[in-house]
Amino acid sequence: MEDYPRDLQELEARFTTEDACRVYLAQLRWPDGFACPRCGHGQSWPVGVRLECGQCHYQVSVTAGTIFHGTRKPLQQWFRAIWYVTSQKNDASALGLQRILGLGSYVTAWSWLHTLRRAMVRPGRDGLRGRVEIDETYLGGLEEGVSGRQTQEKALIAVAAEEDGRGIGRIRLMHVPDASADSLEAFVLASVEPGSRVHTDGWEGYGHLAALGYRHRVTVMRRSPKRPRELMPRVHRVVSLLKRWILGTHQGGDQQRASGVLPRRAYLSIQPQDLTLSRQAVLPTPTASHADRTGAVFRAVEGHPTRAQGEAAGHVKLLPERTKYPLRIISVKKNN
Repeated sequence: MEDYPRDLQELEARFTTEDACRVYLAQLRWPDGFACPRCGHGQSWPVGVRLECGQCHYQVSVTAGTIFHGTRKPLQQWFRAIWYVTSQKNDASALGLQRILGLGSYVTAWSWLHTLRRAMVRPGRDGLRGRVEIDETYLGGLEEGVSGRQTQEKALIAVAAEEDGRGIGRIRLMHVPDASADSLEAFVLASVEPGSRVHTDGWEGYGHLAALGYRHRVTVMRRSPKRPRELMPRVHRVVSLLKRWILGTHQGGDQQRASGVLPRRAYLSIQPQDLTLSRQAVLPTPTASHADRTGAVFRAVEGHPTRAQGEAAGHVKLLPERTKYPLRIISVKKNN
């Protein structure tokens, strides 16, 4: 069972001091007890805020390599920020984060918010499996002179949602350039495990999924007396939540913005269990020399991806940030 605070009252009661926060980070980082990252020795003693190995005397901090590395703000404040960001159904704003935490600088709140968003997506995560609904939607206003899946300015978003009984399991969203077979098949291959049962509409872009190793179920919407949201309820619910979030947080959406926000946030509003933030954000990347000793704990973690690594892992390509405040990416590697 994961050792996470269940509500705000528990969070405040548990992390009353900086030491309590560091003890919690140490438990996440070394669930089986301390292991020196240099020699693997299992004994240590505290030296200030660091731990010193009892054998090689190497000193390590529980925040090294994490999003807390080098921070001058109290860990208690970071923990409150994590709680606030992950508990908002319609996303958090930098202004709201600044107000809740009492931060003096909007720049700090903005940087923290984007750092946490990036920490919530892991490259290399498992694909969807079982029964999966797939469809597309557009973000953007009305356009004249185009019809069907044609678009000039709108962003086309491919959506995949696992069936979990009557509910939704995990989801995947990606900004795709068009509704061609090449684009949609690439999305399916990157998002869904082969052998899964894939349910789509009758669009010809999905016509070769069976040849790619999927069990393909096709429902032609126009031939059915039921409405699309009744035939494929899960993807339509995801699309509804996505558009509500775009409108509520970003006051609308466009093609350029879609690529920047989807990889960082789409999972949070709709499927929070798919991005438990604590382990992803607070644990560093294991080096090759001690990866075997860290075991399963790092299989779900791996730090904080850089922009280039996120693109290389097959995620939606991030557009350049249009801001004068660059993000401070701490960790250099990573991997639902």
